[in-house]
Amino acid sequence: MSSHNSVWPDLAGRIVDDAEGRRHILPVRVYFEDTDFAQVVYHASYVRWCERGRSDFLRLLGTDARRLIDGTDSHEPAAFVVRRMNMDFMRPGKMDDVLQVETRVRELGGASVTLDQTVTRDGARLFEATVTLVLVSVSGKPLRLSAVVREAFEKTTPS
Repeated sequence: MSSHNSVWPDLAGRIVDDAEGRRHILPVRVYFEDTDFAQVVYHASYVRWCERGRSDFLRLLGTDARRLIDGTDSHEPAAFVVRRMNMDFMRPGKMDDVLQVETRVRELGGASVTLDQTVTRDGARLFEATVTLVLVSVSGKPLRLSAVVREAFEKTTPS
């Protein structure tokens, strides 16, 4: 655990295992910069928050983006890139709301992982996305998920 984690242990959210299954939860507060002129959450803010949720999910699994890019988790430097993202905007978020970005594994492929992400406020769904990520080398070639990365995701994959 880095010194940052001991001072702010939940900065990256947390992985929980409960009646809803195993998932990552990241709290997010809506600031003025996240909203449009009517102080309603601007649509791109949800995409940004989901990116943070995915990044912190990987971090808590022990296989963060930096380790992938520097090659620590595989033989070749790599990164996850978004292949597909299906989104549904259900309710508006507003300035000062405290939201939760929930991320869970839907499916693992050879070089990909599909995640379900939901943004909620007090249990009400505001936004949903299904995101397919592909692991690619820095040259752009798809790479199979390494054993380390696959095992990290498998710990959270539904049976």
